[in-house]
Amino acid sequence: MRQLFRLMLLAVAAISISGCGYNAIQQKDEAVNAGWSEVVNQYKRRADLIPNLVNTVQGYAQQERQVLTEVTNARAKVGQIQVNADDADSLKQFQQAQGELGSALSRLLVVSENYPTLKSDQNFRDLQAQLEGTENRITVARGRYIQLVQDYNTFIRSFPQVITAKLFGYKAKPNFTVDNEAQIAQPPTVDFGTPPAVPQPAPAQ
Repeated sequence: MRQLFRLMLLAVAAISISGCGYNAIQQKDEAVNAGWSEVVNQYKRRADLIPNLVNTVQGYAQQERQVLTEVTNARAKVGQIQVNADDADSLKQFQQAQGELGSALSRLLVVSENYPTLKSDQNFRDLQAQLEGTENRITVARGRYIQLVQDYNTFIRSFPQVITAKLFGYKAKPNFTVDNEAQIAQPPTVDFGTPPAVPQPAPAQ
C-alpha cells in the first residue's frame, strides 16, 4: 500500500509540474542553449578565416601594417574572452569585442580595394566569399538566438510558469542590447561587383 501511495504521489507531482510549465521551461532553456552554441560556432568560423585573410593581404600590401595589426589584435581579444551568455556583463563584453573585430575587418576590406592585384588573387576572393557567407550565418544565428531568448523570458514571466520558474531557480536571460546590436548592424561588406563608373564632366555650354 505504501509503495502504491508513493507512486500515486509521484504521478500527481509529475502532472502538477507538467501543468505548471516545468517541461516547457526545460525545452525552451535547451533551445536557448542550442541557439547560443550556433552563435558561438559562427563567430568562431569567422575568427578561423582571419589568419589566412591577413596573410594573403600582407603578401600584397605589407605597408598596411596598421590595419593588419588592428585585425590581428581584435581577433586575439575575441579569443581571450570567456563568455557566459547567462551573465549580462559577460555577454556585453563579448559582443563589444565581436563588434570591434567586425569593424577592423571592414577597414581591411576597404584597404584591399586599393590593390587591384590583391583583388584579383583567387585565394583572396575565396576568402572573401567565405567571409561573406559567415557574416550572413552570424546574422541568422544571432537573430534566432534573440527570438529564442525573448520567447523563453516571456514564458517564464507568465502565469503559472512564473511560479515554477521561481521554485526551480530559472531566471530571465540577458539578450543582445540595442547598443551592441548597433555595433554589428553593418557587417563587413564584400563586393564582387564592377567598380562604379567615373562621372564624366558635363559638356561645356
